[in-house]
Amino acid sequence: MDEKKSVTDVYGAVADPTRRKLIGLLAEVEELPLHEITVHFQMGRTAVSKHLAILKEAGLVDARKVGRETRYRLNAGPLKEIQDWVSFYEGFWKGRFTKLHKLLEEEL
Repeated sequence: MDEKKSVTDVYGAVADPTRRKLIGLLAEVEELPLHEITVHFQMGRTAVSKHLAILKEAGLVDARKVGRETRYRLNAGPLKEIQDWVSFYEGFWKGRFTKLHKLLEEEL
């Protein structure tokens, strides 16, 4: 199966370490052209461009043409979905640990 077709949601997009690094890089700047992004990776321009396309498909990156170059910027909005999901389980586990702590105190 083609990776681009299989990665259509934010979870799949951030599952790859290269794409997480791209998100981190773009979070530090307003926007960057492809040639300035590529210098931060040990891969060619085409590979970086493919990762950016996956992030763009998931709505995590916006691209705009300026002359002959494309500039990329982070759109962090879709990361809220991940934050909400993690927050739910954080609350779940806090509740479980609180119950466990109370049980252990009762045993002592």
